[in-house]
Amino acid sequence: MSLDCTKTGIDIGDTGFGYTLLLIQGKYKMIIMYWLAEFEVMRYNELKRQVGTISHKTLSLTLKEMEADDLVVRTEFPQIPPKVEYRLSVRGRSLIPILDAMCVWGEENRAPKIEK
Repeated sequence: MSLDCTKTGIDIGDTGFGYTLLLIQGKYKMIIMYWLAEFEVMRYNELKRQVGTISHKTLSLTLKEMEADDLVVRTEFPQIPPKVEYRLSVRGRSLIPILDAMCVWGEENRAPKIEK
């Protein structure tokens, strides 16, 4: 299999590969998907704590993008204080085997740690 679309004149953005990259691109989307796959349902502050280095603004915008792309489901509970939960949608869960394969590849191909 070849991913070289330049030889065929195909714009990578017009391929399934390009579309998938468009959905998961960004510094935090795959990390958010990882935690949602791990815990199934998470509240905003739990996600923020697990991701760690993400700002509130970036997390909020990223979750909105992922919701618009039907990767996550946001459930708001009408109570005081407000309660919002996030989970992967069926579409989002369908990406998990791809992310798992990336994890396996990374484990098998990263350079061994050098002991000091």
